[in-house]
Amino acid sequence: MSWLRSLQSKGKGKAKASGSAPPYPLPGTDAPPAWQAAPEEMHADGLRSEAPEADWHAGEAFCAAHPPDPPRLLPSADVERIRAHGCGAWRLAAPDPARFRGRLANGGAPGKHGVVAVESAADCPETVLLSDLPLLAGLYDTRGQPGVYFEVKVLRMDDEAVVAVGTACRPYPPFRLPGWNRLSAGLHLDDVRKFFEDPSGGQTYAPGSALARAGRAAAGDTVGVGFAWATGALFFTHNGARLPDAYLGAYAPRAAHDVYAAVGVAGPGVCALEVNFGAREFEWKEGNDWKVQAHVGMMPGGGGVEDELPSYSAARRDRRVDA
Repeated sequence: MSWLRSLQSKGKGKAKASGSAPPYPLPGTDAPPAWQAAPEEMHADGLRSEAPEADWHAGEAFCAAHPPDPPRLLPSADVERIRAHGCGAWRLAAPDPARFRGRLANGGAPGKHGVVAVESAADCPETVLLSDLPLLAGLYDTRGQPGVYFEVKVLRMDDEAVVAVGTACRPYPPFRLPGWNRLSAGLHLDDVRKFFEDPSGGQTYAPGSALARAGRAAAGDTVGVGFAWATGALFFTHNGARLPDAYLGAYAPRAAHDVYAAVGVAGPGVCALEVNFGAREFEWKEGNDWKVQAHVGMMPGGGGVEDELPSYSAARRDRRVDA
């Protein structure tokens, strides 16, 4: 623990081994792959102090006290919302009001379902905002679809602001950025480093890409988050170009998890974002075939609305009738 104490000024806690292959079976395999070091450069610390060590301990305590939620069927109201608005049904859940300092507007401008406006204040501490509907829903079907995808457009990102985009399972510590804790992945746009359950300094992502060469995202950049069903690959895009796979076999076995979109913000410095779940055309054109409503709520076989799985409330009602 002596070296952990040396990280107190950085506050990200202990470094965790990470690599290019997961320590669990990939889809279609019987045995776990050999663990291999990732080719990207690993970092013990972030570029600057990002969170106090106490937050790392608090995040670990939160995860210990709150086991991951099991996958679930959607309530009837959510099924109806998806039927009515498609991708526009996805929103960011209201953040902890004692934590988040800024503005969240689901729907963005009037009539723009599925485009969410986020603006954090300069004094906003590390805060994560999760989607209210899952992107990867363990009890729903994936056949006939390549994967799921969403995008975040940076409208403003001050020099000292932090933005992180990724995924997480609920419950997730509301005061920790995506990728730092259990069952969460994130790309941090202030230093272009990727994280998966990694409280240290992360790994350099996509070296040689325009985003990595810039060293951080800037106003006008669009960063997307995608998950491919066939390989379990989680990847990111930048201004319409797909970047290399960040993690393979993430969230395996898929049926065990509901995974949500995660957007993290922190000051000092103001940031303003638009989060697009597919109501507006994606900059990564292939992503327009990765619409989330084609997965969440669909029956096996990839049928339409009439083939939806029952909602949780409907399934519970049917069990009462059968009894």
